[in-house]
Amino acid sequence: MAMDLHTITSPSFLKQLDQKQLVELSEDIRQFLIENLSRTGGHIGPNLGVVELTIALHRVFNSPTDKFIWDVGHQSYVHKILTGRASQFDTLRQFKGLCGFPKRNESDHDVWETGHSSTSLSAAMGMAAARDIKKDTNHVIPIIGDGALTGGMAFEALNHIGHEKTNMIVILNDNEMSIAPNVGAMHSVLGRMRTAGKYNKVKDDLEYLLKKIPAVGGKLASTAERLKDSLKYLLVSGMFFEELGFTYLGPINGHDLEELEENLRYAKKMDGPVLLHVITKKGKGYLPAEQDRIGTWHGIGPYKMETGDLVKSSSKAPSWSGLIAETVRKLARTDERIVAITPAMPVGSKLEGFASEFPNRMFDVGIAEQHATTMAAGLATQDMKPFLAIYSTFLQRAYDQVVHDICRQNLNVFIGIDRSGLVGADGETHQGVFDIAFLRHLPNMVIMMPKDENEGQHMVKTAIEYNDGPIALRYPRGNGLGVEMDSDLAALPIGSWEVLKEGKDAVILTFGTTIPMALHAAEQLREQGIQAEVVNARFIKPMDTAMLHQIFGRNVPIVTIEEAVLQGGFGSGVLEFAEENDYRGAIIDRLGIPDQFIEHGDVAELMDEIHLNSDEVVKVIKKRVNASAKAETNV
Repeated sequence: MAMDLHTITSPSFLKQLDQKQLVELSEDIRQFLIENLSRTGGHIGPNLGVVELTIALHRVFNSPTDKFIWDVGHQSYVHKILTGRASQFDTLRQFKGLCGFPKRNESDHDVWETGHSSTSLSAAMGMAAARDIKKDTNHVIPIIGDGALTGGMAFEALNHIGHEKTNMIVILNDNEMSIAPNVGAMHSVLGRMRTAGKYNKVKDDLEYLLKKIPAVGGKLASTAERLKDSLKYLLVSGMFFEELGFTYLGPINGHDLEELEENLRYAKKMDGPVLLHVITKKGKGYLPAEQDRIGTWHGIGPYKMETGDLVKSSSKAPSWSGLIAETVRKLARTDERIVAITPAMPVGSKLEGFASEFPNRMFDVGIAEQHATTMAAGLATQDMKPFLAIYSTFLQRAYDQVVHDICRQNLNVFIGIDRSGLVGADGETHQGVFDIAFLRHLPNMVIMMPKDENEGQHMVKTAIEYNDGPIALRYPRGNGLGVEMDSDLAALPIGSWEVLKEGKDAVILTFGTTIPMALHAAEQLREQGIQAEVVNARFIKPMDTAMLHQIFGRNVPIVTIEEAVLQGGFGSGVLEFAEENDYRGAIIDRLGIPDQFIEHGDVAELMDEIHLNSDEVVKVIKKRVNASAKAETNV
């Protein structure tokens, strides 16, 4: 009989179940996830892969006293079910609903919030250090995937934890696949470990053998020591982690509850850092997800549960990621300088076609944003034209490399900032709203964003032909507007804006995704007798200073709109221009993302909640125009 998961309030009930009941519970959880995520979408593959692991963790340890730290966090759905949140899954990733990642204000069992990879080990070290200072005895258990283990800070943390001999149990959830097939030497190391059999049996047999070697001096002793070292590296698959100071256990079957529990209880008794290597199958229990080899079922929208067919978008327009990537691919056919780099997002950034056509000019460096960015800089020093395709939220991780390695050396790197603006369901860890503020103040940087996909393809051409330093092209998540596309590409003059709608009473300066909002507001104002001009400020930096002088000279209210943070953003740049050019009496209102993190939900709902919509534009302009008219009347 299936268990009603909605009745779970605490994971403590798991300790009373026998193995048969635990297996049945695993099946119930998988069916629950498959059914619920077919309606809401979400990270189904990672969660189907950790069902038994999560159950075993909650049976052996006592959350939240013992700390579970989920790296990336998109695999925490089972944890959420077992900690009493099954009844909220119909709201998963929806406005005001259950978050798709661990959330500290959701539950005491969520002790660490994340959404970016490779943070768990450093956070765990901090929690373990605090525990030891306080002389507490709780366990700290970070769960990190094989893909996330390639992140640089994961290695930094492993080195520190091993050096300090900190009591910690690291779970390496090895499913051989992250968002895209893993790359790099670490992937190869783990591959050898998977095929090496059980480590402990080999180690025990080896230690028995080595004890038989006599402890004598001279040449025989030296030979014996070399033999010991050789045997270790030949036979012991976990020596990589052992050399870092960890006790390595595994690899073990991540879907065998008894084996998991046995090894977790063994690890629990050990002193110092332990790494438990668990082999899992991503998407286990749902055939379409199990058979996925390119990452389609990593994170997904609604689907038809019976067939696995995705519920397609009704939009006929190309995706923004696809448009940009395919335009780069088109230009690469005649420009051999062009290479593409992605930090583990070839599928999300739609670079599969480029990789297929130009395999020697495509570099997926794994989860390594800092390396990707500096590698792009290195390519640029050799007269190549690197296209660095990176999500806005992940570009944050490479800020120093953009500053120090690209901008300071004024190198010709083309940064494609994907998922710029609000992204919706993934929430505050993934909203691409900070990149303007952290790039605009950098010397040598050019930043642009198109009003539609036709202008987008011309901006790709602009970026490829620009050879005076770094240039960044922002583009949003989702599909374009479905506009007619030019067959011939042409570079745009750097820093040039265009007037989309004439008006004498006020001026709206905006770009990208908020242009439709501005045009709608202008139409609403026209119906009320106010003529607002709408300007496509497509170059965020440098701005069109000639047009700005002309606008400020008219002495009319100005409104800036941006789907990005206000502090240090585009509107701030307009304010700076007014101050620098002594337009001190100018009336400037700025609309954008307020000083807060924006949670998950439908983008339109999020925009309404922060008053970033056409109604607010109308309200602000009417207030300013009416105030000006009243002042003139009083004169």
